[in-house]
Amino acid sequence: MPPAPPRPPLVLASASPRRHALLEQIGYAPDAVEPAALDEEPLPGERPEAHAARLAHAKAAAVAARHPGAFVLGADTVVACGRRILGKAESEESARRCLALLSGRRHQVFGGVTVVDPAGRVRRRLVRTAVAFKRLSADEMAAYLAGGEWRGKAGGYAIQGRAAVFVRAVNGSYSNVVGLPLHETYQLLTGLGLPPLPPGDDSK
Repeated sequence: MPPAPPRPPLVLASASPRRHALLEQIGYAPDAVEPAALDEEPLPGERPEAHAARLAHAKAAAVAARHPGAFVLGADTVVACGRRILGKAESEESARRCLALLSGRRHQVFGGVTVVDPAGRVRRRLVRTAVAFKRLSADEMAAYLAGGEWRGKAGGYAIQGRAAVFVRAVNGSYSNVVGLPLHETYQLLTGLGLPPLPPGDDSK
């Protein structure tokens, strides 16, 4: 009986350690990580959901062009309050503005995922999760900002960290808020013919 063909590599088109860990969690540890160097600024008038979908596709397409024969996964997470996109907080002041806006309100987290397979087929999904924050006191906000967990996080918070205590309710995919909607990602990869590795199997 001839040996099974080698498993195609999986390339993650993102430098996010959260996405890497989430993929590992469901048996899809990436063989390579190659961020796509793209301008991630929203287009004029671009809605949050369209922004997430566009960037996920652009990341996957850019990296797939450099990795023929591989599965390439691109993803993007957008936190939105109404039609306003809350970008990655790179300063304490930007994180403070995000938290003040989210305090006591519901907001949306859009997760775009695109997979390109070795044959060049493209599959895309867009996931929306609603998150409700408690009203934050000045002391709670100051303590969270002092911890630095907000740095580089969309919307200025990490739901998997200490900001979990701010969350009154999550309606939809929790992993989408962390950085990658796992159910939808699994469906995309298996639908294109890449099953997860069995538990305990780290071979490629």
